[in-house]
Amino acid sequence: MLNYYLLIYKIVYKYINKVIIFDNNQIYFFVDVNRLNDFVFFLKNSLLFKIQSLVDIAAIDWIWRVDRYSIYYNLFSFIYNYRIFLIIDIPIFFNYVYGIGVESLSNLFNSANWLEREVWDLYGIYFYNHIDLRRILTDYGFKGFPFRKDFPLTGFKEIRYDDTYKIIISEDLKMTQEYRAFTFINPWK
Repeated sequence: MLNYYLLIYKIVYKYINKVIIFDNNQIYFFVDVNRLNDFVFFLKNSLLFKIQSLVDIAAIDWIWRVDRYSIYYNLFSFIYNYRIFLIIDIPIFFNYVYGIGVESLSNLFNSANWLEREVWDLYGIYFYNHIDLRRILTDYGFKGFPFRKDFPLTGFKEIRYDDTYKIIISEDLKMTQEYRAFTFINPWK
């Protein structure tokens, strides 16, 4: 089995940064952001891998890291019955329009269309060359991205019903806090 994994590494070494292989034959490839499309195209068309399906895309916000966001791609081969996980760390570029972005896989897998739209809507990770990148889980006028750690939990707008005018009113949320004087006395002493 070790020879098989060495063969795989010799074939794909130019696309990947690191490989982790677990006991249950799950392979994790750490891929550079610029090589993602080439590597997935190779996995899909190679007789050794024969990947037919993109099962899921998950994003993680690591707020303390330099490359703050990671995207995990779950790929599956029906013929060989195994999964491959691709992990990419996304650097933040200030000269791009959205700051962070990845090349879209929607031209290779139809399922990527919906999955990439979810990641865009919740994390704000832009997918370049996506055919239909628009919000699907939040309102179209919604500002911000809910799964980022910089988003307020209460939101930006407050919606209430006005009985006098018999309409629904949307107002900016005002969160005022009274000034408190702290004594800094430890009650446990």
